[in-house]
Amino acid sequence: MPDDFPSVFEGTPAHERLKKLGETRVYTARGADDDAELIRRIDGARAVLNIRAHARFTDAVLAACRSVKLVSIWGTGTDNVDLEAAGRRGVTVCNTPGVNAFAVAEHTLALILAAARKITRIDREMRTGAWPRELLTQLLGSTLGIFGTGRIGSRVAELGRAFGMEVRTWSARSGAAAVKDEILRAADVVSLHLRLAPDTRAFLTRREFGLMKRTAILVNTGRGALVERAALLDALSAGKIAAAGLDVFHDEPLKPGDPLLALPNVVLSPHHAGQTPEVIRDGLLRAVENIENFLAGRPTDVVVAPLA
Repeated sequence: MPDDFPSVFEGTPAHERLKKLGETRVYTARGADDDAELIRRIDGARAVLNIRAHARFTDAVLAACRSVKLVSIWGTGTDNVDLEAAGRRGVTVCNTPGVNAFAVAEHTLALILAAARKITRIDREMRTGAWPRELLTQLLGSTLGIFGTGRIGSRVAELGRAFGMEVRTWSARSGAAAVKDEILRAADVVSLHLRLAPDTRAFLTRREFGLMKRTAILVNTGRGALVERAALLDALSAGKIAAAGLDVFHDEPLKPGDPLLALPNVVLSPHHAGQTPEVIRDGLLRAVENIENFLAGRPTDVVVAPLA
């Protein structure tokens, strides 16, 4: 495991279970985001358990580490793996879809509520002695536009309906561009749950922000690169949308001085929507189980298999 930073794996039941499969190496210091260091850490391994998306399994990395036959990912996202190169080079890629779905959906709702009710801003102002009386946003009767209808997006839809919201959904597999535009025009809240892929990168640009209501709230718990960064900053600072709740970013962790930190209409969380004890426990065990099954010749949760 080249990228257990910040550490969630070392010393867990999943770690003990992994040790039974053979020699195990766990790296808990950052550095796997450097190709040369990642190669050094995984060279000679047959299976790699990937924890963090900052470790990027490029064609060059896979070419240098010919012994690697499996990359087992903790989580759903695979945008840090060159899937075409993996299949071509005989590497199976597995992930753990759905393990964090309920936790991420709950966090999405928390960000929606925090932005709509201006919780963080009001809290800061009250701590300075103010008694703010501004108007807030009610979810009942509003429209929730959900982009991505996997397990997380589907759960967010259920929670939105429970609040009395009208829910409209769009899928990357079957959604038409015209429907995407219609939802953006109608939505009071836009929530992103798409996988990051070449066709979803910069899914929201200046054009899409131009379609949205000035009173709209954007929530992103998918990937930062689903939204064009300059367009997001412009939309928030110029009042083209009302607010945003963000758990994912183009650069993680955010650097000091990042413009997002100065915007009062943004609620921020550090890419930890799925960080509950239950999700960590179950997800790590499932990632190890995927390695067990692969070694037994019956791979599970396969995203990409070696090309024939």
